[in-house]
Amino acid sequence: MNKELIIRSSSSKVDFALLNDGKLIELHKEENSENQFNVGDIFLAKIRKTMPGLNAAFVNVGYEKDGFLHYHDLGPKVPSLLKFVKSVSTGKLKDFNLDNFPFENEIDKDGSINDALKSNQSILVQIVKEPISTKGPRLSSELSIAGRFIVLVPFSDRVSISQKIEDKAEKSRLKKLVHSIKPKGFGVIVRTVAEGKKVAELDKDMQNLLSKWTAMCKKLHKAELPSTVLSEMNKTSSILRDLFNDSFSAIHVDDKALYGQIKETVRRIAPKKESIVKLHQSDVPIFEKHGVERQIKTSFGQTVSSSKGTYLVIEHTEALHVIDVNSGNRSNKSKSQEGTALEVNIIAATEVARQLRLRDMGGIIVVDFIDMSSPENRKQLFQHLKDQMATDKAKHKILPPSKFGLIQITRQRVRPEVKIKTLEKNPNDKNGAEVEAPIVLIQKITSELDRILSKGPKKVVLHVHPFIAAFLTQGFPSIRSKWFLEHKKWIKILPRDAYTYLEYHFYDDKGKKIR
Repeated sequence: MNKELIIRSSSSKVDFALLNDGKLIELHKEENSENQFNVGDIFLAKIRKTMPGLNAAFVNVGYEKDGFLHYHDLGPKVPSLLKFVKSVSTGKLKDFNLDNFPFENEIDKDGSINDALKSNQSILVQIVKEPISTKGPRLSSELSIAGRFIVLVPFSDRVSISQKIEDKAEKSRLKKLVHSIKPKGFGVIVRTVAEGKKVAELDKDMQNLLSKWTAMCKKLHKAELPSTVLSEMNKTSSILRDLFNDSFSAIHVDDKALYGQIKETVRRIAPKKESIVKLHQSDVPIFEKHGVERQIKTSFGQTVSSSKGTYLVIEHTEALHVIDVNSGNRSNKSKSQEGTALEVNIIAATEVARQLRLRDMGGIIVVDFIDMSSPENRKQLFQHLKDQMATDKAKHKILPPSKFGLIQITRQRVRPEVKIKTLEKNPNDKNGAEVEAPIVLIQKITSELDRILSKGPKKVVLHVHPFIAAFLTQGFPSIRSKWFLEHKKWIKILPRDAYTYLEYHFYDDKGKKIR
């Protein structure tokens, strides 16, 4: 599987598109803003008030709404953290290593927020969930500083290995290596990409994280409340840190300065892959050149077409997301209704997994698959969906299909869902009504044409609105030319002035409408 990262830069934002074998699977955006509250940022903040009824505290981190810090997100070592923050902030403690720092007793895991925190108290907190809708950020005082191979956890001594590393011997090797380089007072989480790495690489990552910890602590003495004391690295670097691996075949970027930064980052983390970083210099915009713009237009509407005629209808409510699976007009090789249902559901499950990552949908998702009576088929669908979501880095849980064909999914949401407007102004309507973008309509026409031509008609004539007819026939190669190269059949296109913008029909050689 070839992975490509396409990066589009402008004065106000940078867009990142991650492609798997040319298919858009993730879309990220970094906007230039002074008021950012990103996952991973660490703040020196002030406890506004404790709420015993919620067993939580509201914390002023400088956002318009207070952050929410639940008792279970304090971490067992919060008394040690509070003592450390107070000592460093007042200037009494200038040694930021924790090997000689006297730890306090851990808090009771089922204790009360009032026993752990007091109003107006200073505390270090980390953003674990960005502000979404009317809610402020979700916070944790169990701090972690992420590197490429390891995550450093202050006020802990525990070493844990990523569950995705399955080899027991490798787990044991990594644990011994980390214990040999880990300073006292710090815990370590070993990331999946550390598999097979040597101690020198892990130690280099460790020293880099310790330097970040020291730099953060130096800010505490004179820091105002609230203020950011450690920012997550920029989106470009964090994406490369978290996603980059040997399966990447290319990184395309259209900004020269950003190209230099990315090349330097890749040279540092994977010297042998430096050559895959390429500067886009074509007159064609980078997202259009790599088919990203087209995929955005066709992937973010309420109705999303999958391959072979299958399509999804995605609805959002305040409490959950609902995805309805439809077979559409499609031909298939299955001879039974049950076989057709399984075939459609398997195709749809692949697209559902992609949509969850692409839109970064979180919370509760209910997918209404086509009913299947066979327990074996339901089991096959369930396993296929789990396999497709195995590469999703967001924490998620999938329940087996119910008797009604419903599959329930919970997926961690730490950022607002990606929403992109795909409707465009209708050129035929003076009142500003909106319709689907031409590229979405073209995809529907192409999909239906594939279905019709698979039945082998002698002649096919497409009647369509003049604007769409021009879109299909102009340019080189035109879309109609591509149809000819694929099917070896010339499609006659007739512009119809009486048609509405979205209307189209196929006719055979006898002038009969093809359904």
